Amino acid sequence: MAICAVAVALASTVAFGVAARKTIALSINGDTQTVTTYAMSVTRLLEERGVDVKSHDLVQSTSGDILSNHDVVTVRSAYQTTISIDGQRVPFWTVATSASQLLGFFQQNENEAAKVTVDIDNIYSQLTGGLVINESGPVTVIADGKTSVAPNGKLPAASILDSKGISLNKEDRVSVEKDGDKTVLRVQRVTHGQETTTVAIPHGSQTIVDKSLKPGTSVVRQQGEDGEKKQVYNVTYVDGIAETRTLISETTTKISLDTIVAVGPEKAAEPSDTSKGQADKGSDNAGKSGNKSNTGKSDGNSSNGSTSGANKSDDTSNNDKNNDKNNGNSGNNGNSGNSGNSGNSGNSGNSGNSGNSGNSGNNGGNGGNGGNGNSGNSGSSSQGRLWHPTAAQAKAYASGAAAQRGWTSYDWTCLDKLWTRESRWLWYAENAKTGAYGIPQSLPASKMAEFGANYRDDGAVQIDWGLAYIAQRYGSPSKAWERSEQIGWY
Repeated sequence: MAICAVAVALASTVAFGVAARKTIALSINGDTQTVTTYAMSVTRLLEERGVDVKSHDLVQSTSGDILSNHDVVTVRSAYQTTISIDGQRVPFWTVATSASQLLGFFQQNENEAAKVTVDIDNIYSQLTGGLVINESGPVTVIADGKTSVAPNGKLPAASILDSKGISLNKEDRVSVEKDGDKTVLRVQRVTHGQETTTVAIPHGSQTIVDKSLKPGTSVVRQQGEDGEKKQVYNVTYVDGIAETRTLISETTTKISLDTIVAVGPEKAAEPSDTSKGQADKGSDNAGKSGNKSNTGKSDGNSSNGSTSGANKSDDTSNNDKNNDKNNGNSGNNGNSGNSGNSGNSGNSGNSGNSGNSGNSGNNGGNGGNGGNGNSGNSGSSSQGRLWHPTAAQAKAYASGAAAQRGWTSYDWTCLDKLWTRESRWLWYAENAKTGAYGIPQSLPASKMAEFGANYRDDGAVQIDWGLAYIAQRYGSPSKAWERSEQIGWY
């Protein structure tokens, strides 16, 4: 019996070992190899193989994170380029193998609200040095007012421009965009120069009193003249059109002269006669007044004066009390601190609470989009990649980021519905009950810090984290949406 038990245990161990061993096709940036592993998950497999996966890298497996025999695991390293969404420049992490493919990501989800281009800041960057422009066909080249076609799009931008005899200066701008079915490689020349302008200095006016003039008359002693100043600007031109101007010097070339107007003195007012023709009346009254100034009367007046002073003091005291009562309301001024919410045009549904922080309890009715503690930053210029985006800009960014994960068509529709339900695509959306925050409603919000420190304000950080979360937890937006439909959250 003992021998049989040992044999059964040994057979079970061998069977388990055989079952646990897997043959996996591992592809890293296009280099595919077959590996054998006992790892139970994709994460463990990559750790075994020493593959360092960064936050924005894409990891995909045919069976999700739990490994099965004969799975295909694909790892693609992301790099950062710059795109323009409706003219706003946004750093974008991508795994695209060509500029045309990158633009195609944004077109696959048919986001018609945004025009997207790929900006190439430096001709020696990855886009021009190692990334082809269009793998599937020719490239239309626009530079120096001329348009031509490069038949071989499977070249980087630098090679295509060289073939056309186009040399780039250090600051010239190169971008790739789609024009219908055409892939356009555009060169914009950046030059600098100076412009000098003459600006008028408006003259002022002065009025002086001239006693030699009759009262009520005026004479212009000096006609005013405008002055002039010369301003010199440094100007940056893009394809010959001035883009920016910086003032570098300002010199006055003609001093302005004020208009001087002399006026006569005012007519002296005649004294009024209060005596009614009785010249000695005032003297008699003065005597009477002196006789009335006895000590008793003086004391009485002093007493009255003291009483009057006391009354005034009491009045002041009463005023102070009234002021104290009024000042008691000054605490209400604290509500004015939330007036910054009025700048969040995307959150018009919450405008009723813009002046009243005490109404935070009402935010539940707005899907948790109230209590925007960071709304005061709305005036900040871009401090992140996609700083305080509109809902349309956020969708445009997400459409490309989702497409490069293969999430198009139904998956994109599910993602759109999911985040519309969660946040209406608002970067500042916050659930007043749970504290879930941002476009993907991260709980807690600090989870998104892995993708960027500005996670409370940067839509790109929120979207990147949200897509990675869906990929890891559900595998696809359609499965995340299915979960949300079942229980109301994901």
